[in-house]
Amino acid sequence: MPGALETQALLRLMAWLSPAFPVGGFAYSGGLERAVHDRLVTDAASLEQWLSTLLAHGTLWNDAVLFAEAQAAKGDAGALTELADLGLALAGSAERHLETLSLGRAFIAAATAWPHPVFAALPRDCPYPVAVGAVAEAHAIGAVPALAAFLHAALSQGVSAGIRLGVAGQQQGVAILARLEPVMADVAARAASASPDDLGTATVQADIASLRHEVQVSRLFRS
Repeated sequence: MPGALETQALLRLMAWLSPAFPVGGFAYSGGLERAVHDRLVTDAASLEQWLSTLLAHGTLWNDAVLFAEAQAAKGDAGALTELADLGLALAGSAERHLETLSLGRAFIAAATAWPHPVFAALPRDCPYPVAVGAVAEAHAIGAVPALAAFLHAALSQGVSAGIRLGVAGQQQGVAILARLEPVMADVAARAASASPDDLGTATVQADIASLRHEVQVSRLFRS
């Protein structure tokens, strides 16, 4: 029943990556709040550029590769533990480490509503993309569709943060997501065939913004 299985996969992706899924992603901006404070992001156009750069060359690219590698591990506990350690080591700031670790733990706790042996293979300290990738593979969800959904959810969170920070309106946010669809599709396809050798970022300003956010006194977000 391919149709039924595809519908099941879609429903699970929609549940796991919905803003209503209890991982607390709304509390994090990934350094965007500091970028707005420092006027690196001032309007919808610069928000779109910021997010597209993270997607193609920054933390979202690394997350996509980690996600794909977690799927490729096929539930192997040793491989997933090594990948989790690598993902946490790649966190460039204390807040980035907190974000990916907190989201990963919360995702694993909530996703056990769909029981599967993969949860026994995942380490307790597991970055978010590794956790979601491993669980998606365990439920036979294809790499590219799962990656595309994961990246769309991440960008949606970035757009939502930008709206709350006052640099874009809701209609502008929807338009950003629409324009970034080809980039999401391209990154999902490339990450699905990537390897750990392809990990790496070239987004120095974003990394600095994340570090500077740690000492920001007045803020809306945890990162």
